[in-house]
Amino acid sequence: MALGPVMLDLAGGTLTPAEREWLQHPVVGGVILFSRNYESPAQIAALIHEIHRLREPHLLVAVDQEGGRIQRFREGFTQLPPMRELGYLYDDNRKRGKRLAETCGWLMASELRAVGVDFSFAPVLDLDRGISTVIGDRALHRDPDIVADIAHSYMVGMGQAGMVAAGKHFPGHGGVDADSHHMLPVDEREYQDIYAEDIVPFERMIHFGLAAIMPAHVLYPRVDAQPAGFSRFWLQEVLRRRLGFQGAIFSDDLSMAGAHSAGDMPARARAALAAGCDMLLVCNDAGAVARILDGLEPEVNPARSLRLMRLHGRHELARDDLLADEAYLQARHMVLSIA
Repeated sequence: MALGPVMLDLAGGTLTPAEREWLQHPVVGGVILFSRNYESPAQIAALIHEIHRLREPHLLVAVDQEGGRIQRFREGFTQLPPMRELGYLYDDNRKRGKRLAETCGWLMASELRAVGVDFSFAPVLDLDRGISTVIGDRALHRDPDIVADIAHSYMVGMGQAGMVAAGKHFPGHGGVDADSHHMLPVDEREYQDIYAEDIVPFERMIHFGLAAIMPAHVLYPRVDAQPAGFSRFWLQEVLRRRLGFQGAIFSDDLSMAGAHSAGDMPARARAALAAGCDMLLVCNDAGAVARILDGLEPEVNPARSLRLMRLHGRHELARDDLLADEAYLQARHMVLSIA
């Protein structure tokens, strides 16, 4: 069964009968995990193993494990620093900053791969303009060239651990104060201004081989009448054609307030797919999952299937072996020194 275009969440640390049924629906292709799903490394590994056993090819399992305030798995995992700390280190010593970024990417990915997670939605490629509180220290830097340089090293580290990178939030969430979880942010800048700065890290990372991108629930009215995640202009004209992106496009959570302008849940799902998203996140709303599964028809899309299949994790790794590995212990020591 091919991977479908819906990535949903779970209520707790084990699968319910209803969730097990949902995960076998043909329009489902993945699961995103949150802190409520996590109790211990052993428990989360068992949950992911059960999810992976349900389908062939196995469902994608993802998590937000950026570091700082956005780290879903904590007890039993290394406390990762906010990504802005890597920017400070880079300012002090470029070579050391890049080395630590690579180490952070490898450590984050290695710990997740050791429990079966396929990928993390990281790194954040938004600019730290000092405007957005929801982005804030999740951003690597204010300078787009430096963001791209650090993010590249971070992605290299992730790749060495067998994990692809998923950059967010295209074309840039750093220029607005509003939090798209609670309202639709509006960025009044012209396209030229966004392209000259905010898009730079995305463009560079695409050339470096970025495998996935998540657009922002942000409206740029001087560019297009639809928020980026529902905009054919942003996703097809800019991201696919002008930037040449060939990887997977993930919607941000369709339950967020920033997505409400696209209509009810099935309408949001159809609009995001029509705009060019390959996979839709539906979180924190079990009723919405049921409506979307009832409202979407399975379709054969070989290009989408191929893009999603490339996101499966590589390099199977036993957690006990990782914890005993000298390279892991050194990397953990280095990262904890900046956390």
